[in-house]
Amino acid sequence: MKKLFVLPVIALAVAFASCGGDSTKKETSSTTEQTTPEVAETETEKIPGIENVELSNTLALEGNDAMKYDKNLFRVKAGASVELNFKNAGTMPKESMGHNVVILKPGTDLATFGAEAAGAQADEYVPKSALSSVIAHTKLLGPGETDKITFTLEKGTYDFICSFPGHYGVMQGKIVAE
Repeated sequence: MKKLFVLPVIALAVAFASCGGDSTKKETSSTTEQTTPEVAETETEKIPGIENVELSNTLALEGNDAMKYDKNLFRVKAGASVELNFKNAGTMPKESMGHNVVILKPGTDLATFGAEAAGAQADEYVPKSALSSVIAHTKLLGPGETDKITFTLEKGTYDFICSFPGHYGVMQGKIVAE
C-alpha cells in the first residue's frame, strides 16, 4: 500500500520539476533578449537637440536670480582647449543667490555631489572631498561678477551644475565633446 502511494508522489514531483525548469529557461532568455537592445540604445543614445547646437570651444554662459542658466547645452571639439566665460546676471547678494559653474566627470552622481557641495561653504561650494569628480569650476560669483576658465575635454558627455546649495537641481546642463 505504501509503495502505491510513493510512486504517484514521485511522478508528480518529477512533473513539477520539469515544468518549472522550462519556464525558468524561457524567462532567462526573454530577459536576455530585452536587456541587449536596451544596452545598445544607451550606447547610441544622443542628446536631444545637440544637432541644433553650434560647435564652438568658446562658451558664454549666464546665471540669474531665477536659478537658471541661459543655456544648457554646448558642443565642443574634444582634445582642444575650451574657454568658458561665466557671468552672474542676477541682482541678489552672493550670500543668498551666488552662482558658479562646475564641470563634472562623466558618471558623477549629481545628487551626491550636490549634497557634499552644500556643506562646503568655505570652499565656495566645491567640496575638496569630491575634487576627483571635478574637471573645472568657476569662482562663486555675486551679482554682475564674471569669471573665465579654460579646460580640455576628451570625447564624451559632461554635466555642468551650479553647486550653490539647492541650485544643482535646476541649474544644470551638458557639454558634448566630439
